[in-house]
Amino acid sequence: MSKLLICNFLLLMFFWNTSYAFVLLTEEQALQEMLTEVDEIVTETRIASPEELTVMKEKMGGRLVLFQKGSKAKELAAITEFTFYFGIKDGKKVSVAIIEKQPGKWGPIEYIVALDMEGKIQNLAVMSYVEKRGKPIAKRLFLKQFIGKSSKDKFKVKKDIRAISGATISSRSACFAVKKVTVLYEELYLKVLVSSKQE
Repeated sequence: MSKLLICNFLLLMFFWNTSYAFVLLTEEQALQEMLTEVDEIVTETRIASPEELTVMKEKMGGRLVLFQKGSKAKELAAITEFTFYFGIKDGKKVSVAIIEKQPGKWGPIEYIVALDMEGKIQNLAVMSYVEKRGKPIAKRLFLKQFIGKSSKDKFKVKKDIRAISGATISSRSACFAVKKVTVLYEELYLKVLVSSKQE
């Protein structure tokens, strides 16, 4: 085998085994894309109580971070502080966006999910990901399956959501992340709002 062929083979193996990080949307771009036709965007941060975390974990199958067998990503630490980005129109909250990160196949995948004030998904996008080949997890054809769903839905891959061929781990990551956002909103905002009105 010639030196040139060996060199080409080694280069090919290097690039084949290398994963790349892609930033598709900055936080500012993502918020502008998700919260359209609003006068301003305001943030509210909530620290989940131990009781709220327990309820959310129960709704998420016992965990708030989905680390899957076969993933090459580093496991992410669970967080307890969450930021809600509210779209304000004519002085009223009309929509909300939440940014969520979950491990994918090769690294973390960062999502942004926009909900209406009742907690139904209006829009979503992948902000960044680490991938070896292409960006199937960020395709609109896949993401649009989540529109209109809420925390009441199951988000099961191959049942409620069609998986991306060859990207089952990333598909499950997306399902888990989006479901978690709907649960976060329900437990940390909607339920708190209802209880404060009752007092």
